[in-house]
Amino acid sequence: MKLVFAGTPEFARVALERLLAAGFRVPLVLTQPDRPAGRGMKLQASPVKQLALTHGIPVAQPRSLRLDGKYPEDAAVAREALLASQADGMVVAAYGLILPAWVLQWPRLGCLNIHASVLPRWRGAAPIHRAIEAGDADTGVTIMQMDEGLDTGDMLLVEKLPIGAEDTTASLHDRLATLGGRLIVEALELAACGGLTPTPQPAEGVT
Repeated sequence: MKLVFAGTPEFARVALERLLAAGFRVPLVLTQPDRPAGRGMKLQASPVKQLALTHGIPVAQPRSLRLDGKYPEDAAVAREALLASQADGMVVAAYGLILPAWVLQWPRLGCLNIHASVLPRWRGAAPIHRAIEAGDADTGVTIMQMDEGLDTGDMLLVEKLPIGAEDTTASLHDRLATLGGRLIVEALELAACGGLTPTPQPAEGVT
C-alpha cells in the first residue's frame, strides 16, 4: 500500500516512523513550511520533514492546498506531486492545513486522520491540552475518515487511554502519539483486507 503522509509536529513524526517500520511505502510527505526557531530564529524543519529526509522521502511544503486560495501556485504544485505519487490513501496527523474537497476525494482509500481524542469530544486544535485542562478521566485516539467538516468524519478505530493524576500535557502527548502510531497501522492493515467498518460519530455529549 502506498501512502502520502501529511503532518508536522512530533506527534505526527511518531506515526510516520511507525508506518515506515511496518513496511508501508510513502512516496511523498506533506508538512508545514520551515519556521524560525531557537535563539537565532533560524529556519527549522518540522520533525516530520526531518524524518522524511533521513529516509530519502520527497517533501512538499505548500502554504495552502486551496487551488482558488491565497497561494494557488503552491496548491497546484502540491496537486501535481500528489497525483504523481499514485498513492492509495493519505494519512493526516496534526498537519495544520485545511484539506479541500479535491484532496479528500483524490485517493482510493480517502484521507485517514489520527486525532488525539475520543471524538466527538475535543474536536479541533489542541485536544491533549483541552483534556488535561478539563480534568478528564480519560482520552484516547480516533482514526477517522476525513470529510469536509472539522473532525466530523466517520470513526474507523477508537481506543481510550486513562489520564493519570500525574499526567502532564507532555507525558500524555507521548502516550497518545505512541497509541496513534499503533492504531493507524492497525487501521490500514484492516483496510487492506476490507475489514474497516466506518461508524458515525455519536452526538456531542454522548459517549
